[in-house]
Amino acid sequence: MAEHETVMDSILYLGNASNTSYMKNVLLSALILLVTPVLGQEVFRSNHDFGLNLSHFNRESLIALSWKQVHDISKNKKFQLGYGIRYNGYSSNNQNYITAPAELTSDEKGPQVFFIENIEENLDTLSVAKARHHSINAVIYIEYDITDKIGVGFNIDAAGIAFGPSVSGTMNSSLRDPNTSAKEKASPTAYNVLLVSDNAIGMLNRELYGTYNFNKNLSVNLGLSFLFTEYTTENEIVYNFDNDRFRRKSLLGMIGINYKPFK
Repeated sequence: MAEHETVMDSILYLGNASNTSYMKNVLLSALILLVTPVLGQEVFRSNHDFGLNLSHFNRESLIALSWKQVHDISKNKKFQLGYGIRYNGYSSNNQNYITAPAELTSDEKGPQVFFIENIEENLDTLSVAKARHHSINAVIYIEYDITDKIGVGFNIDAAGIAFGPSVSGTMNSSLRDPNTSAKEKASPTAYNVLLVSDNAIGMLNRELYGTYNFNKNLSVNLGLSFLFTEYTTENEIVYNFDNDRFRRKSLLGMIGINYKPFK
């Protein structure tokens, strides 16, 4: 029951009075992006669908609502490349967020950070009792149809915005007495940008999945979701370095459903 409540808390946050004006602008923009292709040229009426994915592991839950448009890019029409927009809503309890910037986690910048392990003594930790993150991101899709019924796919958030309630977290550092604690206020990092590994900024979702098509309109997905969530603290933390960004990386089991309104 507690797990379901955390997901509901995440969804209900969208309706809080203090966020109503902001969310109206965000949702209106999202609605325009969703509706425009439907009202556009005939090409948008094929390979055009809406999805609902649920991901979970241990104390972490994620709900993803998406629209996508894919286009055949191979002669046999089995390989598709596409784009879309996705809302991600994440909720969890008692989680740790570690130093985020790549130049701190690995002393490097650029694509090479993907192959470099974290330097443990460089990492500070923000511990949060109740984490809630929301994002609206542009998404890139790659899919392949093995047969008419079975396919595989991968997608990744490219850029967007994030929002959510502020939290009061506990800061921990190798340079601080572990018997003492320091509280720090933080909010979800406002902007999301896809870069290589720890160079990335903000809340970004990636999904790897297999697909089963019941018919031309309805399909189900089963796979994994790899999620970055991130907090920005009000003050720069100066235990190891001057830093205000802290990230959590989550691997979740995912199940979803997709519906194509047009044949």
